[in-house]
Amino acid sequence: MNKVRRKRLQEAFDLVAKVQEILAEVREEERESIENLPDNFRYGERGEEMEAYIEMIDEADGYLDDAKSVIEQI
Repeated sequence: MNKVRRKRLQEAFDLVAKVQEILAEVREEERESIENLPDNFRYGERGEEMEAYIEMIDEADGYLDDAKSVIEQI
């Protein structure tokens, strides 16, 4: 692989890493929001929904880790 394509792969890797940073920020904000909910919402349907969003963010983050691993192997 030539230098130009390697540079583009590094750019892709960096973009994936940036997406992971954004997801981490959103995940933390969502966790803080859950903690600030009144107990009846926190332990009710609303809290469960918010926890599900966090789980989806975690899943997406895992896929992005996989993508970075593959890029590093190239």
